[in-house]
Amino acid sequence: MRKSMLYCFLLFCTLVLPAARASAEEVVQLSLDDALQRAMERNRDLQLAVLEERKSSAQVREAWSGVLPQVSAGFDYTRNIKPTVIYFPDPAALSGGGASTAPLVPLQITQDNAMNASLTLSQPLIDLKAFAGIKASSIVRDISQEAYRNAVSSTMTTVSIAYYNVLIADAQYELVRQSLERWQKALEDTKAMFAEGMAADIDTLRAHLSVENIRPDLLKAQNNCSIVRTELKNLLDLAPSARLRLVDSLACDPASAVVPEFGPALAEALRSRPDIRQLELQVEAEQVNVSATRAQSYPAVSAVGQLTAQTQYEDGVSLSDTDWPVTSSVGVSLSMPLFTGFRISSQVEQAKVSRMQAATRLEQLRAEVRGEVEIRLASLAEARKRIEVQQKTIMTAERGYDISRLRLREGVGSQLELADAELQLQRAKTNYLQAVYDLLVERVRLDAALGRIAVQERPDVVAGLDE
Repeated sequence: MRKSMLYCFLLFCTLVLPAARASAEEVVQLSLDDALQRAMERNRDLQLAVLEERKSSAQVREAWSGVLPQVSAGFDYTRNIKPTVIYFPDPAALSGGGASTAPLVPLQITQDNAMNASLTLSQPLIDLKAFAGIKASSIVRDISQEAYRNAVSSTMTTVSIAYYNVLIADAQYELVRQSLERWQKALEDTKAMFAEGMAADIDTLRAHLSVENIRPDLLKAQNNCSIVRTELKNLLDLAPSARLRLVDSLACDPASAVVPEFGPALAEALRSRPDIRQLELQVEAEQVNVSATRAQSYPAVSAVGQLTAQTQYEDGVSLSDTDWPVTSSVGVSLSMPLFTGFRISSQVEQAKVSRMQAATRLEQLRAEVRGEVEIRLASLAEARKRIEVQQKTIMTAERGYDISRLRLREGVGSQLELADAELQLQRAKTNYLQAVYDLLVERVRLDAALGRIAVQERPDVVAGLDE
């Protein structure tokens, strides 16, 4: 028995645990397009925007109820514990001529059970406030659609920058690793020269210190890679144990280096940005609110109709033997406020102020967009120029490093000269990577500033609401 249990345990450790570990450390290959698509499916801000859009559509249907017929049915049952009576003069005394002295006789007018069924219809004919509400709800729906586009823009920008953060972190880690390898080779060369009497002990010590001083930079770069990967996984709703392997590289696309003209770019931003469109719709909604508030002082006319059936019967009588007389009526109802204590006029004034505030915020946003577009274009142009300069600088720095290393081997150079050449090479490569990163990030931010949003399918997050 013990042998069988031991055999099962070993089999479990051999087959199940490695498979579980491999599953826990699943490698996820990810391109930028894949990351954006996954974010569109998993991002909670987008899910909230979709739900808000659906909510606004329901509000439009609700607003239409103010001009559609309202039909209601009612049923009442009453059990009379004591019957209702009214008093009439005694007919016998009236016939004798003594009307003033005739006694009153009780007359029962209710029975043990009473039922009443009714059907009521109301149709608004004139209600300006209801029509204004329909228009306002339609504008709110359009605002929610622009809010979704704004959420898409924000998500795409955030995910793209997070993706580029991982790329530049990996590239910077590789640069530090290459620098460490160069210093290790320089240390080996210095030790060989010291053994041949061509270098001093201080040169070996300097090379050793250079190697050890760069190791903390390597650890810091490695930790930075872990941090930016965690941020990207959180944005994409990936498991913490997932290992990311990015397919794209930190490279400059010639198309992304093209800087558009300021005039057409600004016109595109003012025309396409969802936040500007939202405020434009808000100004329109505030104007409708002014009309709706003013409409409270206008008359409201509606047609009404009612159909009623009722019956009464004593205990012991079958319900099928009772009589149900039916009455019906139709009419027109008109209501109009004559004096509301200045309530409506005050609300109209408040609505006008709200409209002016929305218009002011719109003008302020347009001015901010103008400055943002100008800054993005300048930053993109500056990053492109830095790339052109740094490409040449890297070639010069590499040649300078090779010469310094050769001079050190020949015994005519110094460790300080090699250290300076290594520093210049490392700085040139780092500046080039930073310029490429800045170019890609500024391009993403420029697209967001111009309102360039790719058409995306809305995530399916509302299926559970239909249940």
